[in-house]
This record gives sequence, C-alpha cells and structure tokens, in this order.
Amino acid sequence: MITQRLFTGGSNRRVLVTALVLAAVAVLVPVLHLALPPSSPFHVPAYMVALVGKYLTYALLALALDLVWGYCGILSLGHGAFFALGGYAMGMYLMRQIGDRGVYGNPILPDFMVFLNWKELPWFWYGFDQFWFAAIMIVLAPGALAFVFGWFAFRSRVTGVYLSIITQALTYALLLAFFRNDMGFGGNNGLTDFKDILGFNVQAPETRAGLFAASALALALALLITSAITRSKYGMLMVAVRDAESRTRFIGWRPENIKVFAFTISAVMAGIAGALYVPQVGIINPGEFAPANSIEVVVWTAVGGRGTLVGPIIGALLVNGGKSWFTGILPEYWLFALGGLFIAVTLFLPKGIIGTWDSWRASRRDAAERARTKAEEDAAPPPVDPATGRPVRVEETPRAPSPGLSGGPAPQPAE
Repeated sequence: MITQRLFTGGSNRRVLVTALVLAAVAVLVPVLHLALPPSSPFHVPAYMVALVGKYLTYALLALALDLVWGYCGILSLGHGAFFALGGYAMGMYLMRQIGDRGVYGNPILPDFMVFLNWKELPWFWYGFDQFWFAAIMIVLAPGALAFVFGWFAFRSRVTGVYLSIITQALTYALLLAFFRNDMGFGGNNGLTDFKDILGFNVQAPETRAGLFAASALALALALLITSAITRSKYGMLMVAVRDAESRTRFIGWRPENIKVFAFTISAVMAGIAGALYVPQVGIINPGEFAPANSIEVVVWTAVGGRGTLVGPIIGALLVNGGKSWFTGILPEYWLFALGGLFIAVTLFLPKGIIGTWDSWRASRRDAAERARTKAEEDAAPPPVDPATGRPVRVEETPRAPSPGLSGGPAPQPAE
C-alpha cells in the first residue's frame, strides 16, 4: 500500500517539487564543482560542497525527527544517539580501510588500539572491513536500539515529558560509555584520519562530489518514503495516536505498535544520516552523543514546522547556514542567538515557517471562498411572488400575519 502511494502520486506537490529540486542539486553541484575551473563565477568550491553536504545530512536527521514528533507526537530528545551510532558504524568501516597506512603500520589494528596496547581486534570490529557488512550495521544498530527502547517504553505507556527525559538519558548514557577507552571506539578522540571509501580517496574532489550527491539523493528518497507513509492509512493511525491515543486504543488499535514502527523507521533514517555525515567531516567522536545536539535538532524541526516534512528540511538548512554565518561574525553569541530564535518561533511562529505559510494560505482560500459564495448569492435572481408573478425583494417577501396584529383575529383567552 505504501509502495503504491509512492509510485502513483501519493506524495503531494510540495514534496515532489522538493524531491526534484534535491535530485537536480545532486547532479548540478558536482558538475559545477568538477567541470568548471576555479576562476569561473559558477564554480562551486570544495569547502562549500563539504559544508552543504553536511547540512543535507542534518536535514535528513530533522526529517527523521519530524516523522515521530510531527506525526506521532513523540518528542525525542535523543535522536542524536541514532545519528551517532550510524556514524560510528561508517567510521569503523573507514578505519578498517586504512590498513598498514596508519601511523604505527599495523594492518589489522587501528592506530588508537596500537597506542593503547590492544593485542587483537575486538570481536565487534569483525566484518567492518567489508562495506556490505558496514551498511547492514548502519541500519541495524540504530534500528535495533530504537526497537528495544520503544518496545519497553511504549508498552509501559510512558508519554509526554517523561518519555523525552528518558530519551535524553539514553543518549547521555551512550555519551559516557563511548568516552571510555576500554570500549574500543577510540575514547575521547573518536575515529578519524580516514583514507578510502569503497576504494576511492576520501579527500579527492570526485569522492567529495559523490558523497554530496549521495546525501542529496538519500534525502530526496527519504522524503518520498516518509510522505508515502504519512499519507497512507498507517500514517492516519499515527496522527490518531498523536491527537487521541486513548480513543485510538478504545476502538481496537494498539498505539504502542504504531509508535514502535514510527520510532524504528525514524532511527534508521537518523543512522543513515550519520553514516553520510562522517566521511564528509572526517571524524566521529562521542561529542555527537551530546544531548545538546539532539535538542538542536528539535529547534531545526520547530523552526521549519513540524508535521510538514519539507519544513524540517528548510529549518535545518536555514539554521545551520545562519550558524556558519553568525559564528564567523560573533562566535561567542551564537548560542544566545539560537535560544532567541527558538523563543521567537515559539511565540510568533508556533507552527513554524511552513506551518504558518499553510495557515495563511488556508485563511486566504477561506476568505476567497466566502467572497465567491456571497457574490453568487448576490447575483442570484430574486424570489418571485407566486400570487402576482412579480419579483420580490428578500426583505419584502410577504409573511403570514401574526395573531393579534392587524388583519388577524385577536387571541382568545382559554376557558
């Protein structure tokens, strides 16, 4: 059913236009970067390709949050954990590709393990020398964590602010765990100094352009899939759970199953975003688990407009673009600007940019419909007096005489 809606026009016009724009950008930007010389005014520099590519992964993360927050009413303050898990899975693959080109020249152990006197590769690093295995773990690690967490949390009927606090505690616990050197993930320094991805130099312009294109296409595909989900009958159930969970349960549905489904799909999307993020920035460390990062994703989604799909994408691009610009001018005041932005949106744009735009268009459409109806009523022919056959003005339409008035008998007292 969802697939049918995806390929038979189930997505609305805004989603389709956005997906087409992303697909065009995935082709146009790499061409402008690789085919044109740096002296050309249309040349896209390498730093811009990497920067916007990173923003696209952030937009995919915001879209993932919108699926659970905007349509299922689950305010997650720990989506950064799923993003980071996907990033670590990609980082482990990239570390295995270094081989004997590391500082210590060990063909098996990454440099940080040699430095910490590890004698053999931990069992959970096995298989990451193959991309197909890493791709499975990019999806499986965040998806499995979200499924297990959601199974217990939603079946316990934890909702509202309590669920938000638990998700924040989850990402903070992972932050503390990954900081430990004996966990085998690089400790505080994380994973870095990547060389190759799929046999291509990760620093080469062609590879950078390919990663940019992959990020844009992944975002476009995720947008189409989420639109198909939300516009299907299952999406209607998600909205029902968001707006009236008890009523949905009373008519026979299991809200916890619907929440687990949405939460797991959202976590998988976040993990893919993290996997695309790591090779473009060149590092992944425990700082990605920081609760502040997850809260910032909520800001992106709120600014763009939750429950709109396209809104979180716009919010992520605008806020991060403004962050890059503002930190270059007044870096010490960026956090104040971010907090002020969130307060301003809450007070003046509670529905976000896209939500406010939709409300304004709906009000204009309603006003136009009322004006059209009134014009039709005014243009309609006046009623005709059946006795005389002449047109009668509405306010002059003859009425039956009321009792006790002239022309009618006076009311008689009851005997």
